[in-house]
Amino acid sequence: MINKVIISDDLINYLETRKLEKQYIKAKNYLLKWNFKQIDFKLREPKKDKIYYFRINTQFRAFCKLEWNILKVFDIDNHQN
Repeated sequence: MINKVIISDDLINYLETRKLEKQYIKAKNYLLKWNFKQIDFKLREPKKDKIYYFRINTQFRAFCKLEWNILKVFDIDNHQN
């Protein structure tokens, strides 16, 4: 069960410059409510690396790792580039 989602200040700035804060917060709330289908939360290939991703919007994805019950976002990717 995911109790908390952590993101670094650098990534918060990345979201702010692209006007994605509200969309990220909405996706984060879906995660905390276990509504994974809504944000396409999945384990990336190769699965042995245990890197997850979820959709912020149709263009951006957040990559993260699950440690205990904390999801740590370490990168945000422009999916269309």
